[in-house]
Amino acid sequence: MSEQQHQDRSTATSEKLVELAKRRGYFFQSSGAYGGVGGFYTFGPQGASLKGNVEDAWRDRFAVAEGNMEIDAPTIMPEPVFEASGHLDGFDDMLVECPECGESHRADHVVEDNTEYEDAESLPIPEVEEVIAEYELVCPSCGAGLAGQAVEAFNLMFATNIGPGDSDPGYLRPETAQGIFVEFPRLKEYARNQLPFGVTQIGRAYRNEISPRRSIIRTREFTQAELEYFVDPETDSPDLSKVEDVEVTLYPASEQNKEDGEEIRTTIGDAVSEGIIGDEWVAYFLGVAKPWYDAVGVDMDRFRFRQHLSGERAHYAADCWDAESEIDGNWIEMAGFAYRGDYDLSKHGEHADDRFTIFKQYDEPKTVERATVDPDMSYLGPEFGGDAQAVVQKLEDLAARDRSAFDGDTVEITLEGETHEVPTEKTGFSVEEQTEAGEHITPHVVEPSFGVDRLVYTVLHHAYREDEVDGEERTYLELEPEVAPTFVGVFPLQSDDELVEQAQEIVDDLREVGLSVTYDDSGNIGRRYRRQDEVGTPFCVTVDFETLEEEETTVTVRERDTTEQKRLPVDELPETLSALREGDLAFEEL
Repeated sequence: MSEQQHQDRSTATSEKLVELAKRRGYFFQSSGAYGGVGGFYTFGPQGASLKGNVEDAWRDRFAVAEGNMEIDAPTIMPEPVFEASGHLDGFDDMLVECPECGESHRADHVVEDNTEYEDAESLPIPEVEEVIAEYELVCPSCGAGLAGQAVEAFNLMFATNIGPGDSDPGYLRPETAQGIFVEFPRLKEYARNQLPFGVTQIGRAYRNEISPRRSIIRTREFTQAELEYFVDPETDSPDLSKVEDVEVTLYPASEQNKEDGEEIRTTIGDAVSEGIIGDEWVAYFLGVAKPWYDAVGVDMDRFRFRQHLSGERAHYAADCWDAESEIDGNWIEMAGFAYRGDYDLSKHGEHADDRFTIFKQYDEPKTVERATVDPDMSYLGPEFGGDAQAVVQKLEDLAARDRSAFDGDTVEITLEGETHEVPTEKTGFSVEEQTEAGEHITPHVVEPSFGVDRLVYTVLHHAYREDEVDGEERTYLELEPEVAPTFVGVFPLQSDDELVEQAQEIVDDLREVGLSVTYDDSGNIGRRYRRQDEVGTPFCVTVDFETLEEEETTVTVRERDTTEQKRLPVDELPETLSALREGDLAFEEL
């Protein structure tokens, strides 16, 4: 990268980007006519197109190219789903309320913004309270002291009701993943009960953020693109040869815990062989993601994978790495890559009335000893009443887990915290030889989870440029052709009937081959170029009087980044511009 490019990139600030985004129709705060509402944003015509192109690119790489299926689940789900998943009890952020103005703030953000702590989210609540007191931190809104104020856990889910009258409680989903997990019993049939297989989903998720901030980086409604990849932990492994040579910048937990810890530049293959990345499936998807991020326009000089510290990693995750981008000197999370084990399917298997396992066929039938129980219900019924069936389940679980528990005259079980003794002779315990063709296993899950809105913001921020053209300052977005909202602008040089007619014909021809085209005949040609530069349109086609006079009809094609222009035959435009968009041809080769 040249020194000039470094200077261009340094001009991108969030303030400038947000102003451009609002002015040019990328994104803006929703419900502005009613004063706006924090944490909700509308993507305008340019932003919706860019966002859609990013989603299509993700779908092509993580669903189509990987051979995974895609679903579209509801955004509202019943309460039992989130009881099973643990979101009702453990999906919290730390809230601190100002004693003066009453504003609520995320306590970990207050700590991170005003101390040397970089990851306060991983700290326990009592320690966060101590840090607030030690540093005498104040309310970001009014400056009142927060020392001594209680820090509380605040559940982030939006509650709602399903149906009228005595309706059932439900919640807007805080992640798209649960829509995949709860449908596993049916999805496994579509996969012919064969592991491994993956299910993707792109959709909205909702989190009632305490203090949404930084425009679309932290919002209350956002889009996720998630892949849940189901594997047999004993037999399935990825083909690392496909990604082993991918170069990555890693920031492992071991380096983060050092005072002088540094990022490590290596390859996926070396990171696995050296134990930097512990799980091969996580490594595989990091290797898939890195070149994809590069292709959609993330600056690789401001990109890394950071491993979660033990305190911030979800309790069910064996390992987790975040894809991070640098924005205004800060690193923001764009995606998480987690090995979730069998936690999700096991939890739903315990709570739901369906089987969240897959039958694994043996190569040859096996004769095995199985411990079983056949309890005497004439005894359990009067003895335990309505809990009799729960006692049966406890006995079955105990027989499968610990046969020696049935060696004595009585068997101890615990029910709702209370210990009970059941006469062994009433349990019907026995050990029998059985011939089995296979067994039911609970698949493990590998999850790459992408935040689409944050990625859109990163792509725009990293694409922002300022330079000078013909003595005038210019702002432009160096967007990749694959994701640019509009690929080509078509202009008649003047509002001449013949020029306008020829330009409209070109617009129709280019749209017929699937290119995104805008037509503009307003203002002088320089101003029209500047407008398209500022929204990131890679190419502009100008129809001038030479077009009408030449024996071979040609037009001027201008490239956004260099502003270079070339004359090209009109009848070759659809094929040439399509090749430029697909990357099969470079402008300098014309």
